[in-house]
Amino acid sequence: MEEITIHEFDFSLINEFFTELERQGPGSSEETIRALGFIGNLSNKTKIADLGCGTGAQTMVLAQNTEATITALDLYAGSIDKLNATARKLGLQNRVKGIVGSMDNLPFQNEEFDLIWSEGAIANIGFEKGLNHWKGFLKKDGYIAVTYESWFTDERPAEIEKWWLDAVPEIGTIGYNISIMQKTGYIPVAVFILPENCWIDNYFVPQKARQEEFLKKHAGNKTVENMIEFMRREADLYSKYKQYYGYVFYIGKKM
Repeated sequence: MEEITIHEFDFSLINEFFTELERQGPGSSEETIRALGFIGNLSNKTKIADLGCGTGAQTMVLAQNTEATITALDLYAGSIDKLNATARKLGLQNRVKGIVGSMDNLPFQNEEFDLIWSEGAIANIGFEKGLNHWKGFLKKDGYIAVTYESWFTDERPAEIEKWWLDAVPEIGTIGYNISIMQKTGYIPVAVFILPENCWIDNYFVPQKARQEEFLKKHAGNKTVENMIEFMRREADLYSKYKQYYGYVFYIGKKM
C-alpha cells in the first residue's frame, strides 16, 4: 500500500465516496472567511471563480460572506449537481452557478474574474502550472487564493517525504511556494497554515463512518478495500508527522 497513491484509484469510486461528505479535503468555514478578509474591493460587481470546487462547501461560504457572483467548476458532474442543489436550497442560485469542467482547460474569457479561489485542488494540475494558467483569467489587480500541501521544515523523515513526493511530486516549503507565486506574476498578500482541526475534525473524522458504509456497499471489491486502507494510512501518517506538513493558504494579487 505504501507504493500506491490516491491518483491510482478509480476516479468514479473516489468521487462516489467523497460526494457524500461535506468536504473533499482539509479546510473550514472559519479559514475560508479568514482568507477572504485579505481580498480587497469586494462588491456586488465582483466575479469569483471557484476551481476544483467539489460539492461546494467553501463556495457557499464565499457566497454567504460576499455579494459576488460565483462560478464554481469541477470535473465531476455528481459534485456539481450537489453544489447547485445546495445553492438552490440556500437561495443562492442567482449568484452561484456550478459547471462541469477542467481546471487546466478553463471555459472562461481572458481577464473575466476579480478573484480566483481554489481549496485543496491546485495540486491536481501543479502549483506553478495552475498559477500561471489561471493568471490570464484574472483582471488587472485581481486576486488569487489557494490552499496547497506544503512542507513546514526543510528536512523531514523519509517515510512521510516519500508519501508526499508520490502524491504531490512538486511539493515544496512555504518559502519556496511564495517564490513561485512571485515568479508567476503575483504579489504575495498573505500566507497562513490551516490549523489541525481542518484535517482532523473536518476531513478525517467524517470519513470514518463513510468508510464502513462504503466497504459494506462494495463488499468484496478489492479496489475499494485498498482505497479505504490508503485513506486510513493517510490519517495515521498525519497523526504521526503533522509537525512537518499541512495545507497552507496562499493569497496573491496579480502584478
